Order: sequence, then structure tokens, then C-alpha cells
Amino acid sequence: MFDQTKAPIIETLKNLTQKNHAPFYTPGHKQGKGIAQPLTDLLGTKVFPADLPELPELDNLFTPNGVIQEAQKLAAETFGALETKFLVNGSTTGIIAGILATCGNGDKIILPRNIHQSIISGLILSGAIPIFIHPDYESNEDIPLSVTPKSIAQTLAKYPDAKAVMIVYPTYHGVCGDITAIAQQVHKYNIPLLVDEAHGPHFAFHSELPTPALVGGADLTVQSIHKVLGAMTQASMLHLGSKRIDSARLNQALQMLQSSSPNYLLLASLDAARQQMALFGQELMSQTIQLANDARNRISQLPNFSVFDKQGENLTPSAGDSDSLTNHGEEGSWESGAIFSIPNSPIENYSNPGFIALDQTRLTIKVSNIGLSGYEADEILHHELGVTCELPSFQHLTFIISLGNTKADIDQLVTALVSLSYRGRVELPTDDRKKFDLELIDFSIPVSPRDAFFADKNCFPIEKSIGHISAELICPYPPGIPVLIPGEIITEKHIQILEQVLGLGGIITGCSDPTLKTIKVSRF
Repeated sequence: MFDQTKAPIIETLKNLTQKNHAPFYTPGHKQGKGIAQPLTDLLGTKVFPADLPELPELDNLFTPNGVIQEAQKLAAETFGALETKFLVNGSTTGIIAGILATCGNGDKIILPRNIHQSIISGLILSGAIPIFIHPDYESNEDIPLSVTPKSIAQTLAKYPDAKAVMIVYPTYHGVCGDITAIAQQVHKYNIPLLVDEAHGPHFAFHSELPTPALVGGADLTVQSIHKVLGAMTQASMLHLGSKRIDSARLNQALQMLQSSSPNYLLLASLDAARQQMALFGQELMSQTIQLANDARNRISQLPNFSVFDKQGENLTPSAGDSDSLTNHGEEGSWESGAIFSIPNSPIENYSNPGFIALDQTRLTIKVSNIGLSGYEADEILHHELGVTCELPSFQHLTFIISLGNTKADIDQLVTALVSLSYRGRVELPTDDRKKFDLELIDFSIPVSPRDAFFADKNCFPIEKSIGHISAELICPYPPGIPVLIPGEIITEKHIQILEQVLGLGGIITGCSDPTLKTIKVSRF
């Protein structure tokens, strides 16, 4: 056990800011003396003396043997990992590194289609071939769920030479599949399970939250500590849960992808967020869950709004207690006496294997019944009513409730939704409520994303691109789930979905023509 009250990076930075010396090293602002006045007006002056480079006392991110190594060991114990690595270029870095560490050019990797665009970048850089699985889909709510253990098992049986499986857990809407059963299927082939757990770093700190990926058997998981915990934007962690990952190859990938001049303010924020959760995580998560439940209950009583939820009667918890999960052997272990108890045992009997748990702190509200799209509702809330959501979509708004939110925030959200209900139009006909259902698309990838990305390209009018191979990575953002990726055959349904997003006020990223009148196709 380590002393979790310590914050080695923060303590060292604090000491260095108090050291009187002449700085002849980067950065050029020399501890804030050269910062432009508008920036000091915004941020004050205290932050800049701590913006330091890799001084001897501050260790090296890529070969740590000092304070960074100590901070990462503290984090590994807190989150239940064999080994933890700090990321300063966001979770995107960790996702790509995980792919590079397990897949080479031409290797197959099994993936759900509701992946983040960073995974496509990993495919392009590695040359890996994606084998896509459709996640389950909740048609009444128009919300993608998780892939199922059965779909993973069937795909592995068809592609036993796959080098890895990657899943999204939880989804942007907080949906969790049966990660324990999925890990068991993957490990039958002695390959690693990689998990995009960007939105789930808080799971380890309360028994009412879903099972953490590491406890479920993940071999590598990437968490955006900045998204729901207390780190600064762009600060994430990568955790190893087993020795199925080649650590040396992973380290090489991270060194290629991350800056050789890591920002120590980001590293310090990871150190602080870990310390905060190690000492107060259960209390903070209890408060957060209480706020989320209060919001869910109050909004559910408003006319014409519905909250996406997992009905309790659909779940039948298995017998047993958390102790049954403490020993994972080669998968890593959550040692006896760890900072917090392990969440509830995996649910074994449930009605939908693509949806066995929901992150209660993720609030998804259906607004289409008041005659507004999610994009329109988002505009009104943000610009006129003082409430900003995380994710607008065709029919919904998704809100992240975290340890930084307050009861006043919930009150303001409820008040804003009441006001929003009076801005709605006459209810839209069902046919006009277009759905973002990727399952409706027949994904055909005749060439690898890498080959399509690097191929010669033509620029076609959008209506003449159907049947050609996309050379672009095009997705609504957020959430950054691509509608088209390099290597896919463009279909009429792709175009319809993208045009619907634009028509309803959404934002499309990745396309060379932001008006979507033209699109680049690969020339083969």
C-alpha cells in the first residue's frame, strides 16, 4: 500500500516555484515574466511559475524513475491497475497507442461501429483491418447500446486470427454491456481486450456505479480523467490490467504519439485528481449520484420530457458479494485493502445483454416530444437559458453530472427545461423525427482505412459520390462517432444522415467541404 495522501508531482512543482534561480531553459516566458498581459488578466500570475519543463527534479514521462513514476504507481493502486501511464495528449493518445501495441499492418481488430474517431486514426496509423460489429440498438429511444458477448463470440469464431478486440464502455449515453462475459470470450483466444473507457474513470469509486473495466477483465483501458473527474482538459490515464500487452511496444507507441515536452500542469492535475479520489472518492460519488437521481426524478415529472433509464425490474443481480472479484490472477488483481470496495458483482440475468447497467451520472433527456430537435434545444438552452449540455443529437440532450456540479446547477437545468417546453412547436410527425441509426447502414470496407487515407483522391459532388470509397473521416461532433470512415463505400443512407445532422443544426467534422456539397473519394 502506498501513501495516498501524497501528491509527488504537485509537491515537487511547488518546491521548484519557490526556488530562486536564473532560468535559461524553456519555456520562453521564464516563469511568467514574458507572458502577454491579456493572458495574465485572464489567468492571473500564479500558474505560470509552475509551467516548467523536464527539470531533473521533475522526472521524464517516457522513462520515469522519480516523481512521475511515484505518481503513476499511486494511480495504479487507486484505479486497480497493474500499471498506469499518464497521458497529456488526451485519451486519443492512449487509444491509438493501444492499437499500435497490439496490431500491425494487415492485422485484424474487432470493433463496435459506434467507436470514437480516434480509433479510426489508430487504424490508419497501424494499418490494421477493422472487423466491425453492430452494437445493440434501442429503436424506441434511438440510442445505440453495447455489443453483446454473443456477437463478440460469433465474430471471434469467424476471425480467430484477430489480434485484439476493442469495445466502448460505457457509451456516450452511459450504457454498459456485459464486459465480464466479453472479456471471457476474448481471452479464450488469448488476445487482449482493449477498452475505450473514456467516460468511466469514476466507476471504481462507488458500488452503485457500473463495474470498472479493469475489474471486468480488460487488459488495457483508457480513461479521460478530465471528462468526469478533477483533472484539466486533455489529461487522461492508460491502465494495464494484464501482461497480454507488450509493455515495451506500448511505451514506444506512447513516445511517438505524445509531446516530447509534456505539460507538467496537466501531469500535476492527474496527480491531484488521483489524490482527491483516493481520499474522498466514495463521498464525492455519493453526492454526485444523489444529484443525478434528483435531476432524473424531477425531469421525469415534467410533461413531454422523458429520461433514458434502465428499469430496475429488468435486472436480476447475481448472488454473491464483491469479494468474489478480488482475485484475477494474470488479469491483475484488486488487492485486499484497496482504497475502495469493488462494485457489485456482474449481473448474470438480464433482458438485454447489450445494456446491463447504466451510469446514473449520465443524464439523457428526450426533447423531440416538444417539437424540437436536440440541436435546436441545445441552441436555446445554451444561448438563452444559461444551460449547456454535453451532447445534442437528433432527439436527445445528454448531460454529464460530475463531482463539480451543485444543487443549484440541477435547479437551473430543471427551470430551463420548463422554459424550453414553451418554445417547442407542434409535435413533429413520427416520420420527420429522423434517427441516427448506424445499424441501418450496410458497412462495406473493400480497402483498409490506411490504404484509403493515403490513396490518390478525387473530389466529387456529394450526390455523385454514392458507390465510391470514402477518403475522409466524417462525423457529427460531439460525440465524434464517424458516419463515414476512409475505406467505406459511400451509400445514400450515409448522405441522408449527414444532411439531417446539418439540417437540424448539428456540426460535421472531418470533411474537407464543411457545407457537404462535395466529398473526397479514394481513387483505386
